[in-house]
Amino acid sequence: MNAAIEKPESSAAKLTMLLAGVVILLMMALGLIMRATQGNLIQLDPALFYQIMTAHGAGMVGAAALTGAAILWYFVGRYVELIEGIYWAFLGLFLLGVVLILGGIFIGGYGGGWTFLFPLPAISGGAWTSSAAASFILGYISIGVGFLLYYLEVGRKLISKYGGISGALAWPLAFGSGKPEDAPPPTIVAAMATTIFNTIGIVVGAAVLISSLVNLLMPEFAVNALLAKNMTYFFGHVFINASIYMAVIAVYEIIPEYTGKPWKTSRAFALSWSAILLLVMIVYPHHLLQDTVMPAWALVMGQIISYLSGIPLLAVTAFSLCVYLRGSNIRWDLASALLVLGVAGWSVGSAPAIIDGMISVNKLMHNTLWVPGHFHIYLILGEVAMAFGFMAWLVKDARATGLAGMDRVAFWLYLLGGAGFTLMFLISGALSIPRRWAVHVPEWFLQDRIAAAFGALVVLAALFFVSNYARGLGKSRSS
Repeated sequence: MNAAIEKPESSAAKLTMLLAGVVILLMMALGLIMRATQGNLIQLDPALFYQIMTAHGAGMVGAAALTGAAILWYFVGRYVELIEGIYWAFLGLFLLGVVLILGGIFIGGYGGGWTFLFPLPAISGGAWTSSAAASFILGYISIGVGFLLYYLEVGRKLISKYGGISGALAWPLAFGSGKPEDAPPPTIVAAMATTIFNTIGIVVGAAVLISSLVNLLMPEFAVNALLAKNMTYFFGHVFINASIYMAVIAVYEIIPEYTGKPWKTSRAFALSWSAILLLVMIVYPHHLLQDTVMPAWALVMGQIISYLSGIPLLAVTAFSLCVYLRGSNIRWDLASALLVLGVAGWSVGSAPAIIDGMISVNKLMHNTLWVPGHFHIYLILGEVAMAFGFMAWLVKDARATGLAGMDRVAFWLYLLGGAGFTLMFLISGALSIPRRWAVHVPEWFLQDRIAAAFGALVVLAALFFVSNYARGLGKSRSS
């Protein structure tokens, strides 16, 4: 039941990774422009800054989700027959959403941030029109519908083949007397858990998006601002975490090729993914610790769950990867190095997130650059590193050996640039430099300029990764 099925390589997934790689590269360039602006290295109108900030946030979250979706689809397709037409429909709706979002931002002037926090879409102080906000919201809805189609196809196939949700989640092994050899592979467990919690998150997000859209068209339609904020952050937190949890499937599938040892589903693995399924949906209140109107129990839960949420991650992937690699004589190349870096970066990024989840710290630092610091570690050194690793693996030359030449240079540039760039966010946050400010005072310029220099290294390395992938695809098509 757990054997992989023979299937031709997915051209849809390969195309998706190319599109997403280009978007990631462009969004990195926008991020570099923002840091250079804050450091007074270039001049940018504040209204345009906030439009770029909105595009950067929405674009990076969207691109991360897109790469995660491509990775999940590619490897789940090894075990079940997926209808590729569903994937093309998903991709079409995603691209339609991108057009609507970009139109709302750069034509309509929408600059309310990627989280579309109510009532900003409707009350802009004249910065943008209701039609611009509506275009932005409709773009998100289009992407959400695409993802729901995608997860419906993945979920129904996993449920059908593996004996229901419990079977796909390896619950007989986790909570019963099931045997490891009868459990589904790690890819299936991760895919089933992600499908469940991200489907719930997207439905909640769609509900608040549609409510905001109705409010735009009919202002007399009342929306409870606190409820809307809870729904928005539930959706946003689940969605971005799902992107990482989908991408880690590449580690489960690819690293065994370099070690010669299969990555097996153990009882600890199954239990950890069951914990992730629950924790990822209830940890979001740590984003609301400064909302004193929130029920006290919810804020306490936000702090406690923030402590607990890192345990399954560290146990299920980080620690087990360390144990797995020990004595494995892994063959290092660009793909394997980036995939392992992705797990390391993801793990390191959880530490500042847990610190920010402490109420006493959160009161001082949540609205500072500390928070962009932790989620840029998650993305640059975590999810995006895994995505670049998957891309490198897709086009790797079987004749090449080792991490050498430009691959080696680009990897270390990426690691150095990513570490330095994110560290400057954390240092700035510890110094109480606020986030989401277009204009910085001279006392903050040094940190901004150092961050911009490190960011330039990240962009250069990413340019190499994406161009190398594009060249690899071109060679495979011509051969």
